[in-house]
Amino acid sequence: MVKLYKKSEILFAVVWIAAYCVLMSVGDMISEKIGTEKSVTIAIALALSALLVFFLWKNGLFKKYGFCRSKTAPRSMLYYFPIALMLSANLWCGVALNFGAIETVIYIFTMLCVGFLEEVIFRGLLFEAMRKSNLKAAIIVSALTFGIGHIINLVNGSGAELVPNLLQIVYATAAGFMFVLIFYKTKSIIVCIGAHGMFNALSAFSNEAALTMQNRIITAVFLTLVTGGYAIYLAVTLKKAEYS
Repeated sequence: MVKLYKKSEILFAVVWIAAYCVLMSVGDMISEKIGTEKSVTIAIALALSALLVFFLWKNGLFKKYGFCRSKTAPRSMLYYFPIALMLSANLWCGVALNFGAIETVIYIFTMLCVGFLEEVIFRGLLFEAMRKSNLKAAIIVSALTFGIGHIINLVNGSGAELVPNLLQIVYATAAGFMFVLIFYKTKSIIVCIGAHGMFNALSAFSNEAALTMQNRIITAVFLTLVTGGYAIYLAVTLKKAEYS
């Protein structure tokens, strides 16, 4: 990994994205065949997380990829209130236990790993590799690849339906812009990882039976407006010189 990283950080990020998508999709498909939600995926997610942490630690890259305190005062980040709004969306239709106790624990830990992996890969590895040459392109590519990448849920055994998945791509793209701008402005990836992981984990308690198509559309529009609006605020408050 070290040789590839030193040769090309962008290629290194792309390899990680491809490996993550393929391995997690395989894990979901095998888990579905076994009949226990995320039973294989959790092992893959933990292994990938451990490998990535070891790589960052071994090469002294924690600070480079934002494993540090925020450099920005909470006030200028609106005290992260838009993130609190985002986290509430999964519980709008009530709370339900969608899985058994063991499956719920497995699901939650898997989603926390997903939040960690996706933030480090898309906001850390990919964005940082591209930022050196073109900041605007780095922001756009990081957000779009993250959002559009959710289309893989149609074929990875997660059971996603077409319309809900397309809605997910829209608000995930908006969230991608929000997360990358949080990371860039604060120089810390901690909030991004925490918010992403918690949002995913809370879906374990979403009342799926009450999620009509109308509710899904309303939620998607809300998430897009909140995360997209927050991203615009963060972009506007950055100095114009930082985009040059």
